Amino acid sequence: MKKGTHPKEYRMVVFKDLSTNKEFITRSCAPSKETTTFEGEEYPLIKLEISADSHPFFTGKMKFVDTAGRIDKFNKKFANTRFAKKDKG
Repeated sequence: MKKGTHPKEYRMVVFKDLSTNKEFITRSCAPSKETTTFEGEEYPLIKLEISADSHPFFTGKMKFVDTAGRIDKFNKKFANTRFAKKDKG
Protein backbone atom coordinates (compact mmCIF):
# COMPACT_ATOMS: atom_id res chain seq x y z
CA MET A 1 0.00 0.00 0.00
CA LYS A 2 1.26 3.50 -0.80
CA LYS A 3 2.44 5.63 2.07
CA GLY A 4 0.80 9.01 2.65
CA THR A 5 -2.42 8.34 0.71
CA HIS A 6 -4.75 8.48 3.70
CA PRO A 7 -5.57 11.78 5.41
CA LYS A 8 -4.26 12.20 8.94
CA GLU A 9 -6.77 14.73 10.27
CA TYR A 10 -10.04 12.91 10.95
CA ARG A 11 -12.51 14.72 13.18
CA MET A 12 -16.07 14.22 14.40
CA VAL A 13 -18.57 15.51 11.79
CA VAL A 14 -22.38 15.60 11.72
CA PHE A 15 -24.01 14.35 8.53
CA LYS A 16 -27.60 15.45 7.87
CA ASP A 17 -29.95 13.72 5.41
CA LEU A 18 -31.92 16.60 3.87
CA SER A 19 -34.85 14.42 2.78
CA THR A 20 -35.54 13.01 6.29
CA ASN A 21 -33.74 15.60 8.48
CA LYS A 22 -32.02 12.76 10.34
CA GLU A 23 -28.55 13.54 11.68
CA PHE A 24 -25.75 11.18 12.60
CA ILE A 25 -22.21 11.74 13.77
CA THR A 26 -19.06 9.97 12.63
CA ARG A 27 -15.40 10.63 11.97
CA SER A 28 -14.56 12.26 8.63
CA CYS A 29 -11.99 14.44 6.94
CA ALA A 30 -14.50 15.95 4.47
CA PRO A 31 -14.33 19.78 4.38
CA SER A 32 -17.26 21.84 5.66
CA LYS A 33 -17.92 25.55 6.16
CA GLU A 34 -21.14 25.04 8.14
CA THR A 35 -21.50 23.95 11.76
CA THR A 36 -24.34 22.57 13.86
CA THR A 37 -25.01 21.63 17.47
CA PHE A 38 -25.39 17.91 18.14
CA GLU A 39 -26.03 16.67 21.69
CA GLY A 40 -24.80 19.97 23.14
CA GLU A 41 -21.53 20.11 21.18
CA GLU A 42 -20.60 22.15 18.09
CA TYR A 43 -19.52 20.09 15.04
CA PRO A 44 -18.91 20.67 11.32
CA LEU A 45 -22.02 19.88 9.23
CA ILE A 46 -22.16 18.01 5.93
CA LYS A 47 -25.51 17.87 4.14
CA LEU A 48 -26.53 14.74 2.19
CA GLU A 49 -29.31 14.41 -0.37
CA ILE A 50 -29.67 10.72 0.40
CA SER A 51 -28.39 8.34 3.08
CA ALA A 52 -29.28 4.89 4.40
CA ASP A 53 -32.19 6.53 6.21
CA SER A 54 -33.84 7.61 2.94
CA HIS A 55 -32.37 5.29 0.26
CA PRO A 56 -35.01 3.03 -1.37
CA PHE A 57 -32.80 -0.05 -0.97
CA PHE A 58 -32.82 0.31 2.81
CA THR A 59 -36.33 1.73 3.28
CA GLY A 60 -38.19 -0.49 0.79
CA LYS A 61 -40.04 2.60 -0.48
CA MET A 62 -39.46 4.24 -3.83
CA LYS A 63 -39.02 7.99 -3.39
CA PHE A 64 -38.28 10.37 -6.25
CA VAL A 65 -35.76 13.08 -5.38
CA ASP A 66 -34.64 15.60 -7.98
CA THR A 67 -33.29 18.48 -5.93
CA ALA A 68 -31.03 19.99 -8.56
CA GLY A 69 -33.24 19.66 -11.66
CA ARG A 70 -30.89 17.06 -13.10
CA ILE A 71 -33.59 15.24 -15.05
CA ASP A 72 -34.77 18.39 -16.81
CA LYS A 73 -31.17 19.32 -17.55
CA PHE A 74 -30.51 15.86 -19.01
CA ASN A 75 -33.70 15.89 -21.12
CA LYS A 76 -32.87 19.33 -22.50
CA LYS A 77 -29.34 18.23 -23.39
CA PHE A 78 -30.51 14.88 -24.83
CA ALA A 79 -33.19 16.53 -27.01
CA ASN A 80 -30.50 17.98 -29.27
CA THR A 81 -28.80 14.65 -30.03
CA ARG A 82 -29.37 12.33 -32.96
CA PHE A 83 -30.75 9.67 -30.60
CA ALA A 84 -33.74 11.71 -29.48
CA LYS A 85 -37.09 10.78 -30.99
CA LYS A 86 -38.22 13.40 -33.47
CA ASP A 87 -41.86 14.20 -34.17
CA LYS A 88 -42.79 13.14 -37.71
CA GLY A 89 -45.60 15.59 -38.07
